Amino acid sequence: MDLQYLLKWMFRSIFYALGMRDQRCQRRPWTRLPFENLTIHSGGRVRLELPHLYDKIVNHRRGGFCFENNGLFSWLLSEMGFEVTILASQVRDAITGWYGPPFGHFISMVMLEGHRWLCDVAFGGSGFELPMSLETEEPQKQGHRVYRIRRAGEMHFLEWQDEERETGLWTELYKFTLDTRHRGDFIEMCDYHQSSPSSIFFCKSLCSMLKPTGRLTYMGHKLITTQFPSDEAGTVTKASRELTDEEIPDILKEEFGIILESQLTETNCEFDLIN
Repeated sequence: MDLQYLLKWMFRSIFYALGMRDQRCQRRPWTRLPFENLTIHSGGRVRLELPHLYDKIVNHRRGGFCFENNGLFSWLLSEMGFEVTILASQVRDAITGWYGPPFGHFISMVMLEGHRWLCDVAFGGSGFELPMSLETEEPQKQGHRVYRIRRAGEMHFLEWQDEERETGLWTELYKFTLDTRHRGDFIEMCDYHQSSPSSIFFCKSLCSMLKPTGRLTYMGHKLITTQFPSDEAGTVTKASRELTDEEIPDILKEEFGIILESQLTETNCEFDLIN
């Protein structure tokens, strides 16, 4: 596996941010790394072996969900000499307020010069774009968004000020401890997200990617364009349109750079879109 190619292709700006060499870098890691679950809906099966992840994401110009994107990213950080600890988190349902099962989300902690950073390049629409400090509970501003990591005993809560509700209130996104985890710990939940009607990943085909001025998301038969504000006084705007079956392959190719080897099919189950 070619580390230098992987570094240049996807993750260069995260390294700059971790090294404090270029605080201007934003969004670039995700502009080439789709957050997507299309394998599940095109007759395939998500596998977590590192050679398979590298082949899919780098050689085939694909993305994945957290077990894939963050799985490969944590390996890359380790190979480049960073001190990396794999962590597991539980994601909060924005509608019910309930937390999902343990090991539902794969994240990483990186130690750099005695400072701990939370890294996550695979949390979709509400995810942060630069590593977040684990050494403070103070708000951390990233562009038009504001996040914080609140602690309660051993538990850490990633929170944000929801950009769409504009209430200024803090909303929990996921919770985690700093206990060390291993790749194999996530296999059961990876299988769950590929087979359970209770998982959004099983019920809806999804592909989302950051763009220079916002985010573009394919979800089911919808294409959602999110426009970020150009200044602090601006607001986030969204527009969506319905897609026909015939349009979807061209949208995936032209907008996300993804060409599927098998036909995309939808799973017939109900699920409310959270983000």
